Amino acid sequence: MDRLNEYRKIVCDFLEDFSKNDENAQLIFDMARDRYLVMHNEWRDEYRIYGCAMQLDIIENKIWIQHNSTEIYIDRELIQRGVSHQDIILGFRSPSIRKLLAANSC
Repeated sequence: MDRLNEYRKIVCDFLEDFSKNDENAQLIFDMARDRYLVMHNEWRDEYRIYGCAMQLDIIENKIWIQHNSTEIYIDRELIQRGVSHQDIILGFRSPSIRKLLAANSC
């Protein structure tokens, strides 16, 4: 399996595993554009729960963590599943911070 398809499978499996115990989690997979989200849209009594829990994109064969509103370290989970740390981009960080993080990981 080529790397792009392998990363697609890893991302989808990870998000499916994350959401399997949450019957209200909505998985949104746009395979044509390589965008993968876990959304919530529900009510708990009089309180509305709405928003994106996680968004991962695959851009130029790298997995971009665009959003994470959970306590899970997505990068660590992806590395455990076989993604190279060099292929994970923290998209929610500014470009200048990403450069510093990349320099420190060498």
